[in-house]
Amino acid sequence: MKTSQQIRQEFISFFESKAHRYVRSSPVVPNDDPTLLFTNAGMNQFKDIFLATGTRDYTRAVNSQKCIRASGKHNDLEDVGRDNYHHTFFEMLGNWSFGDYFKKEAITWAWELFVEKWGLPADKLWVTVFEGDSQDNLEADVETEEIWKSCTSVKHDQILRCSKKDNFWEMGDVGPCGPCSEIHIDLGEGSCPLSEQHTCAVAEEGCWRFVELWNLVFIQYNRLPSGELKALPDKHVDTGMGLERICRVMQKVHSNYETDLFTPLLEAISQITGQKYEEGEIGTAFRVIADHLRSVSFSIADGGLPSNEGRGYVMRRMLRRATRFGRVLGMHEPFIYKLIPTLVDVMGDAFPEIQAQAQHAASVIKAEEESFGRTLDRGLEIFEQMIQQPEIGRHKQLSGEAAFKLYDTYGFPLDLTRLMCEERQLTVDEEGFESLMAAQRNRAREAAKFQMKIDDWTDVSSGEHSKFIGYQTFATEAIVQKYSQNDQGQLLVVLDRTPFYAESGGQVADQGQLQQGDTQWQVVDVQKDGDAIIHFCEGNAVPTAAPLTAQVQMDLRRPTTANHTATHLLQAALKQVLGPHVKQAGSIVHPEYLRFDFTHSEKLTDDQITTLEVLVNEKIRENIDLNIYETAYDDAIQSGVTALFGEKYGDQVRVVLVSEFSRELCGGCHVKATGDIGQFRITSEMGIAAGVRRIVGVTGQIAENLARQEGHIVSHLRQIFNVPTEQLSNAIEHFVEEKRQLEKEIKELKKESASGSAVQLLQKVQEVSGSKILISEVSIDSMDAFKSLGDSLREQLNPGLAVLATTINGKLSFLCVVSPDLVSQKVKAGEVINLIAALADGRGGGKPHLAQAGAKSPEKLPHALQQAPSLIERYLQERLN
Repeated sequence: MKTSQQIRQEFISFFESKAHRYVRSSPVVPNDDPTLLFTNAGMNQFKDIFLATGTRDYTRAVNSQKCIRASGKHNDLEDVGRDNYHHTFFEMLGNWSFGDYFKKEAITWAWELFVEKWGLPADKLWVTVFEGDSQDNLEADVETEEIWKSCTSVKHDQILRCSKKDNFWEMGDVGPCGPCSEIHIDLGEGSCPLSEQHTCAVAEEGCWRFVELWNLVFIQYNRLPSGELKALPDKHVDTGMGLERICRVMQKVHSNYETDLFTPLLEAISQITGQKYEEGEIGTAFRVIADHLRSVSFSIADGGLPSNEGRGYVMRRMLRRATRFGRVLGMHEPFIYKLIPTLVDVMGDAFPEIQAQAQHAASVIKAEEESFGRTLDRGLEIFEQMIQQPEIGRHKQLSGEAAFKLYDTYGFPLDLTRLMCEERQLTVDEEGFESLMAAQRNRAREAAKFQMKIDDWTDVSSGEHSKFIGYQTFATEAIVQKYSQNDQGQLLVVLDRTPFYAESGGQVADQGQLQQGDTQWQVVDVQKDGDAIIHFCEGNAVPTAAPLTAQVQMDLRRPTTANHTATHLLQAALKQVLGPHVKQAGSIVHPEYLRFDFTHSEKLTDDQITTLEVLVNEKIRENIDLNIYETAYDDAIQSGVTALFGEKYGDQVRVVLVSEFSRELCGGCHVKATGDIGQFRITSEMGIAAGVRRIVGVTGQIAENLARQEGHIVSHLRQIFNVPTEQLSNAIEHFVEEKRQLEKEIKELKKESASGSAVQLLQKVQEVSGSKILISEVSIDSMDAFKSLGDSLREQLNPGLAVLATTINGKLSFLCVVSPDLVSQKVKAGEVINLIAALADGRGGGKPHLAQAGAKSPEKLPHALQQAPSLIERYLQERLN
């Protein structure tokens, strides 16, 4: 039996033998493509070629791409684990032709690999081709059909024509597209558990018997904004095959989860939980945990972090779903992070980044598991509060909105909410829930679509464009190649060559000027679009073909380069001070500051921060010349150069060396020698996510100004406290402690005063329904004193309650306190306070024994106090009788 490692490598080697260039998988977190939450197909990293905005030095490529599809009609997150073939994380084996070979080669090579090399049974393989579409005025793809018939041994009656929905691929609403041809395999009768519910057939959604293995896409059209299709001058091939599915077939097992990509993970889950993998809800839990572990771990390894927005939110949802299913296996403590070593064993050889980031991934996952354990418990409390609402009691149904809140905020899948409701003889508005889920899916799909923007470019000249010369040259003569205008009225300019650095790798874009004769444009931003460097300019004039001068603003570039080199020194210092586990998790290099995010689980001590500053400043004073050169990526990595995890690198990379102290891959701008940085200071250090810290620092003139400012502050404090500098710290600590003691004494005095006020107020107590009731307006100067007065009254009213009103800083507030005896009889301060506050257009809440409310209409206070006794009497009669 072939292993997954062998199958992956044999696919790559097969196409390398057909003159394809092996291209490493791009990160699953596409930092260079804001239109995608996750890399979801092998073609993502070649998108610029299909859009004709980028080029490569090869025309044939092969790779195994890490992909995540966490939503969508064919792979919804909630469906993963329910069947034996859906995943959020998967590997896509693919081969590409960029204007080189086309249909015949793609088809014959696919058949050669499947049938001749891997020995798949030809009589079990089915093929689909595009049947044509009248709306697009497209005829059936007879060319592809004839190639299958004449160049392969597939049975002719197993070649099916299918609709545009299944056999026409489009990148987006506009852009490159074309027919596709899919290869399916028939796994035989009995392989689909749903066969009694529907007829099994090729391309039938939900069928487990006929499984799609490989999709061959023939990109030959461009869809215009009008919807019209136009033939492309260069035709491309884009293919994709799921590694998990082909492994299932070749390893002759009944499920993707029974392949060697998953069985070690399932065994590890069994060992940790003490449960045995079996069908039913237990099996679903195993599959969900194994799948989601892969997605979340690779996302973290490539630079992603769980959060409450964007891809971070999807990561958090996946991890919480896995944690919730852990409870099905009896796991109430964090355990998913313990599976990371097994994942590394399975996939670390193919993807070294998961091995390099294993400790970081485990740290982040463990922290998320701990956090969600608390959230899950909080969700159970929220559920109990929800079902106490009067409308729930009347209708005996939990609303779809409430069920969706439990799902979206607290990670409760619908089946868990349904089960909890059944235990209380309640139903769930599942139709309302599904409506909200559908809306969320639509939002996710819209966010994940390629946002194809077609700019109306005006060509000015021809030839090569966007040659970057700005490492050493900061002003140059250049020729405008084309220009456009965006929605903000900015002029977009592409030059034949430029000294302007486009925003990349955390370094902000250069600013400066373009000067053509008497006309000047202010360059306010520079961005890359494929191979093009686009200058965003302020100014209304239209450029001509005449030469112009491009000038970088050096008072911004110089401090930016100083901050960039200082960032490299800081990372090297962090590795020395904290350990080799430190990895860059993000950065910003700005003219005014540098910001560096790194993997570390503990807050840095003052001594560690001081040591970092000392180390970096030592290297600055040594005035070390930087050595910057280009080399092969593999050579650089083998020599120990640091690469940024989650970054996409080409075959040739740029190395920045600062002696033996710092060695990094970097395409940014740097100083010639470390002495040019001047000085380095750390201004803040904080945690920004589980296992990730952030340092903000400054260099050069700004660092000097900071030191000068701090010196002035120290001098001023020294004069105030009348002590020398070395005694200043003790003097301030003594002052703060003295202030704390005084505040404590004042609080005690206010409490005594409140007790005295309480004694006077108790003279106004009425008796209602056998309980002592106090209703009064009081004059008081702070909310703390207001609450203290309430606490004093509560201690002396038993059984009883008090409702007080006061105006502090022009704002009317109410306070209600309820004695322990009445609280035990279900009298709630929040319900009482809302009865009274509503009469003055107010609302509030709190705990059963104490609640507050604000009110918008102070003029209605007398009426509210007048009505309060009768309202409270009626409330107590309902509660106590």
